[in-house]
Amino acid sequence: MSKDLTQVLQAVSAGDEQAADALMPMVYDDLRRRAASLLRGESPSHTLEATALVNEAYLKLCDQDRTDWQSRTHFFSIGSQAMRRILVDHARAKGRDKRGGGMPRVEWNDEVTSQLPQSTGVLAVHEAIEKLEAMDPRLARVTEMRFFGGMTMPEIAASLGVSLSTVESDWAMSKAWLRRELSEDDAPS
Repeated sequence: MSKDLTQVLQAVSAGDEQAADALMPMVYDDLRRRAASLLRGESPSHTLEATALVNEAYLKLCDQDRTDWQSRTHFFSIGSQAMRRILVDHARAKGRDKRGGGMPRVEWNDEVTSQLPQSTGVLAVHEAIEKLEAMDPRLARVTEMRFFGGMTMPEIAASLGVSLSTVESDWAMSKAWLRRELSEDDAPS
């Protein structure tokens, strides 16, 4: 399936309209699973649903005329960026407070969840990733792909062209930095 998807993506890059029509059914379930995982634990007032997030992200991905899709991991890596932008734009459009205030709560998919402040929202994580990017762009990309894209460690390693152990080390450093950064932001002055 991965090889078939890579071939379809490459055909889409070459302008094949039949391949473009075939793409959505091939990626929809995976994008939907990633979006649902990302939106799990949102506040009841959150209006963006997984289906809407997938549809918006897919439109953004298909609107990239000049993207030379190289592989499945490349597609989902760019998809991570698209979902991040959509969620950040959605949170900003709602005019919510920087922290808490009914803003979507971040739901990490592993052990870091229990170590982040309860009020951690999409904008807080986005801002933290921007700070991290200024210090270490690769750590920021690993975090974005893991958090916003729900990508696995092997997928991230393939996308970045680094070893699995490098990604695992980067993710461990990133989680520690994020815990500290986000906890400092919530600390009373």
